[in-house]
Amino acid sequence: MSVLEKIRSKTGLLVGFVGVALLIFILESLLGSGSALFQSNDTMVGKINGDVVDIQSFSAKVNEQIAQIQKSNPNTTVDERMKEQIADAIWNQMINDKVLKVHYKDLGITVSDDELADLMLIHPHQYVIQQLTDQQTGKIYEGFARPDGSLDLVKLNQRVSQMNAEQEQFWKQLEKSITEVRLAEKYTALVKKAMYATTAEAKDQFIAQNKQVTASFVIKRYSDVPDSTVKVTDEEINKYYNNHQNSYRVKETTRKIEYISYDVLPSKADYENLVKEAQTVAEEFKNKTTLAEDSAYIAQESEGGMISIANYGKKNMVVNDSAIYTASKGTVFGPYTEGTYLKIYKLEDVNSVADSAKVRHILIGLQNPKTQQQRTTEQAKRIADSLLVLLKAKQVNFDTLVKTMSDDMGSIDKGGDYGWFDETKSFVEPFKNAGLLGTLGDISVVPTQFGFHIIEVVGVSKTRHNSYKIAQITKLITPSEETAQQYYKSASDFAGKNQSTDAFNKAVDTEKLNKRIADNIKEGDKALPGLEDAKELVRWAYKANKGDVSPVYEFKDRFVVATLTGIKEKGIAPLEEVIEDVTIKAIRDKKAETFINEFKTKAGASTSINDIASKMGLTVEQADKLNFASFNLPAVGREDALIGTASSMKANTTSKPTKGENGVFVVSVSAVTEAVLPNEFKGKQQEIERMVGGRVDYEMFDALKAKANIEDHRGRFDF
Repeated sequence: MSVLEKIRSKTGLLVGFVGVALLIFILESLLGSGSALFQSNDTMVGKINGDVVDIQSFSAKVNEQIAQIQKSNPNTTVDERMKEQIADAIWNQMINDKVLKVHYKDLGITVSDDELADLMLIHPHQYVIQQLTDQQTGKIYEGFARPDGSLDLVKLNQRVSQMNAEQEQFWKQLEKSITEVRLAEKYTALVKKAMYATTAEAKDQFIAQNKQVTASFVIKRYSDVPDSTVKVTDEEINKYYNNHQNSYRVKETTRKIEYISYDVLPSKADYENLVKEAQTVAEEFKNKTTLAEDSAYIAQESEGGMISIANYGKKNMVVNDSAIYTASKGTVFGPYTEGTYLKIYKLEDVNSVADSAKVRHILIGLQNPKTQQQRTTEQAKRIADSLLVLLKAKQVNFDTLVKTMSDDMGSIDKGGDYGWFDETKSFVEPFKNAGLLGTLGDISVVPTQFGFHIIEVVGVSKTRHNSYKIAQITKLITPSEETAQQYYKSASDFAGKNQSTDAFNKAVDTEKLNKRIADNIKEGDKALPGLEDAKELVRWAYKANKGDVSPVYEFKDRFVVATLTGIKEKGIAPLEEVIEDVTIKAIRDKKAETFINEFKTKAGASTSINDIASKMGLTVEQADKLNFASFNLPAVGREDALIGTASSMKANTTSKPTKGENGVFVVSVSAVTEAVLPNEFKGKQQEIERMVGGRVDYEMFDALKAKANIEDHRGRFDF
């Protein structure tokens, strides 16, 4: 297998979408999940820039990509998660084609053939270099590297000139991806270069940050008067809503549900039955006489077919019974209840082992980490056996073989040595045993799941202890089918009897159930807090009417019944959906009007802050070194209106009563320290331009997305 093929196979699933993946990184905000459910067409996957994307054409693209992946990687299993990733990549590519490329074309942004050749072969783009880099070691693949480890352009060009048809297809995909990334880079750079700060802007910001005022103020807080004592009319509520509609703009459609969860737990009878079954298993375990029989029985009876046979000392013994240390081989312990499991243990063997040992090793793995070449078990063993013969005949140096042959990249620089270890070390058992059960100078081939290790024992402690080989059977304590059906019946009865939100809430209170809330649910969400794989529940939420109660939805270990309590469509939220907030704000405005009149009546034309405080029954607060860029005020918090008012005043002046976020205030400025202006503002201009330029990457594409009016209804479908 050539190096280019290795790279292609290593990046197999990514290659088809490499450009999209980079664009997702660059245009993250643009490529998020979409928006409102405006269409009733059951075949519409979404809409981009006015173009409808239907399920038939979209599924065809998904299936085409799956076929390409399976053709390139026959052993790849395309599961549901991978299908979702493929669908995401195709959707993002469609956004790129229908939104971004339109702007590239209008602006005349292109990537010429010469420029592409330069980006691929002369001055390789960073992503090209990334494709030629081993992600585990961070080093350029040997076939493309200079002696110093950097990319060798001569080798790269030679490899490309000798590509076969399949490699050429990979290279063309990479060219397409680099082209798309370069177009995005140019577009972003173009907009950033247009972000210019004038001298006047720089001067204003400098003054805002450096001009300081010394002020004192009084504030009558809205919280001093209970909302319940202020009555607002429907006309006043409507007036506030109409004047502040933009504050209630919803950027994307969401849903809100409230739900109850019937967590399915094993009953007492379930537990007792499981214990009886485990006791039977333990008795049968005693009758097994060989390690092979025990292994097969553990695989048959243990949770998930997991085989657990390992050595333990007193430091890490898993059996909580001191009788284990005097028991005879074959003794079975348990079943014991340990958390959510029943566990059965069997003493397989007792050995005298060193307290600690030290080894060095050479790994002949089932994959060469340098070239990604696969080896069969037979090939790896044959190489290891051959090297063992050479080592025992002293025809080759161990250190030399570590550097030239070992596939364990983590120990090459240490001569294959991981230092002293005992049986608590998290090495695989055969590796540990080679040292702890071995004698000084032993050298042997030891198989593990990583391949074949040539291990030499270079140190063994003089002190020893007993090691106990323990086999474990683990059985999960689970509810029976009958118990699960009882929980389902309870959930089903609840859903059937309570078919509205009001009835749902009354039943929750009556039955003292724990109600949970999931808000801001997007149509494409696949999971909700505490609920994995919630696609069907989300789909119900987008088909239901507000106040509806769902059927029972089954999750891994629970049954859920939900009621739809909130619908937010993209655009200005209707008054009835935001009535509570609007009412609170209308009450606040009415308080502000009342407070302002109170200031005028009681304080009159007084300009003394102490006199005003006395007449209003308020306390004077201080605000020193205040400037326009300040965020908070002592004893108040965020109060932009007061900060802005004070920053614009002259010394020895007092403001009129003014409405703020927290209350109505009067501020008096006693001193103003003007900013000392520099000779020029070029540095401040550059600072502003950098700050604004940093926002371009996401704010610009948010604007493009909004303009394109993207609707994403992929959550309705399975691909």
